[in-house]
Amino acid sequence: MDDIPKIAKCMSTQHPDNVHLPFFAESSELGGEDEVQEAYYSYSHLGCREQMWDCEGKEVDNFVVKKLLSRYEPFFREHQLGSDVFLTLRVPNPDIERAEAKILLETLDSIPRSFDIAHLFYGNAVPPIFQVILPMTSSHIGIDNIYQYYCDFVVGQQYKRLGGRDLTIADWIGSFAPQKIDVIPLFEDQASMLNAAGIVGRYMQDKDLAYQRVFLARSDPAMNYGMIPAILLNKIALFRLHLLAEETGVPIYPIIGVGSAPFRGNLRPDTVERCAAEYPSVHTFTIQSAFKYDYPLDDVRQAVAGLEGRTVERPSEIDEKEALKVVQTCTAAYMREVAGLSDVINRVAAFIPSRRKRKLHIGLFGYSRSMGGVTLPRAITFTSALYSIGLPPELLGLDALASDDIAFLRRAYVNFDADIADAVRYFNPDSSFVPPALKKAVSDLTDAQPDPDHLEITAGTCQALEENRTADIRQGVLRAANIRHFLG
Repeated sequence: MDDIPKIAKCMSTQHPDNVHLPFFAESSELGGEDEVQEAYYSYSHLGCREQMWDCEGKEVDNFVVKKLLSRYEPFFREHQLGSDVFLTLRVPNPDIERAEAKILLETLDSIPRSFDIAHLFYGNAVPPIFQVILPMTSSHIGIDNIYQYYCDFVVGQQYKRLGGRDLTIADWIGSFAPQKIDVIPLFEDQASMLNAAGIVGRYMQDKDLAYQRVFLARSDPAMNYGMIPAILLNKIALFRLHLLAEETGVPIYPIIGVGSAPFRGNLRPDTVERCAAEYPSVHTFTIQSAFKYDYPLDDVRQAVAGLEGRTVERPSEIDEKEALKVVQTCTAAYMREVAGLSDVINRVAAFIPSRRKRKLHIGLFGYSRSMGGVTLPRAITFTSALYSIGLPPELLGLDALASDDIAFLRRAYVNFDADIADAVRYFNPDSSFVPPALKKAVSDLTDAQPDPDHLEITAGTCQALEENRTADIRQGVLRAANIRHFLG
């Protein structure tokens, strides 16, 4: 269809899971101006056609389009923003993030201004921004509120008259465009992921949509329920979304938010084919900071080209009843084990370096209700803390699986053995933090062996924790992360 844009198959994000800093960073934490350059770098050097621009948890830069077009004019003359390369805004969810709710309105109000800037630059009517991502979506109303607000109050205000006179706002300051925007729901918790197709289907009912993009999280579900439940929930959601597209005739283009750690998706420059095989119906994969900055540039460029060039296929059908049984079993064991590790996780988390000058969105974490008040850091820091003590979080909950569960996983989860082997490379079975039952479950499951250098470093970090040698803990965290090629 002519009105469907060339949807990118690779989306660069600002998730701070990198060990190394990009050459353009002014400090160890990327700030707002660095992120403008990062967007240009992702387009021009990496070949990534879409950049997510996070409008949560920071002083929002609503002039990013103006900065990109003015600073990097030669590139954007050749690559039109909005048709060749894309900038997709991630906005606060006002139902969850009340303190930042009005940032949503400011962000939506900036879209017509960005259109005017691009119109002057290109001389045509292609909107540079026309899509926004709504995190923590849990209902069709939340998606529809953004869609309708933009239509009724951002674009719709141009028809209002000033002081009862004939002069409209459009007459006064010019017309507003684009006429509508695409709202991309991001589903992050179990209930919403399982109901994603129902929520999206209801949202689409009263709209004439050429297509719909849907974003499925991978990190937050892993943190909430464990790696295996996160993967099974994604597979169920993807198959249900495929059925919805068949039923409605509206193409659905799934996005999945994957990081470099196996726990958070295991998408690295050397695992592109594996990841695509795990999620064949996913149209767009995210590439986060470790993917971009912790590998040689040529490898990253080649991997991005591989993501962009691959063929999207039908999802594999999954036995939902069996999958949900495994989800329930794994989640219970995972949460119990994480609760027992919460003190050491929080202690090590203090030594994980920050890679962005502001927080990302607040995310979802249910432990405060279900675990008697246990609080934990965000997913990247959480993952890094556990790796730093030789206990990859991918392995938590494995000891609850029966042989028939594992047989099911080997059928449904394409990379099960490969992902477990990747995690075991960074496992320290002699760590005092490893539950004995888990140590046995891992040895029964795989012959994979730990990386000797990582093993030595994590043993030293555990010893430093016992002796409260803070400088050695901090050094151990970074040395181990450098071996892994990701922070967390």
